[in-house]
Amino acid sequence: MGDQTGSSQEDSLYGLSYTSIDGTEESMEKYRGHVLIVVNVASKCGYTCVNYEQLTELYDKYAESEGLRILACPCNQFMGQEPLGEKEIKEFAATYNVQYDMSSKVDVNGENTHPVWKFLKKKQGGFMGDFVKWNFTKFLVDKKGNVVKRYSPTTNPRELEKDLLALFKESN
Repeated sequence: MGDQTGSSQEDSLYGLSYTSIDGTEESMEKYRGHVLIVVNVASKCGYTCVNYEQLTELYDKYAESEGLRILACPCNQFMGQEPLGEKEIKEFAATYNVQYDMSSKVDVNGENTHPVWKFLKKKQGGFMGDFVKWNFTKFLVDKKGNVVKRYSPTTNPRELEKDLLALFKESN
């Protein structure tokens, strides 16, 4: 399944896949040609409200006009701040009018790190190591699948807007 012409999963984000919050297998290929934000989310974090609100705001503003895509990945690795199951996470996200993609719960660190997150961290290591330090670490991916920037959990999504605007202008 899929074309294996010379690019391994290790050097292409588009060779990877994830399980959606609804349980379907989704290829990262669907993001080719789109600017993408990938973020680990949690429902019980101090950063939850501002991140969900501002991610939804960015998505509503740019999904249609510029093709922005967001992949939110629930993760319970930081002080158990995502204790909910997939159905409850989806219901919680709906309270923020989330229309963007969500994965099933994943690990972003450790032995069971999801392959998408291994790739993101390999391409954009953190200030004090490649590990993700907390909920709402955000990665920005250009239209060609290059991981161009990593933002800390304390960076509000609205602060990504200038970088998004620059990437929207780039051709596919």
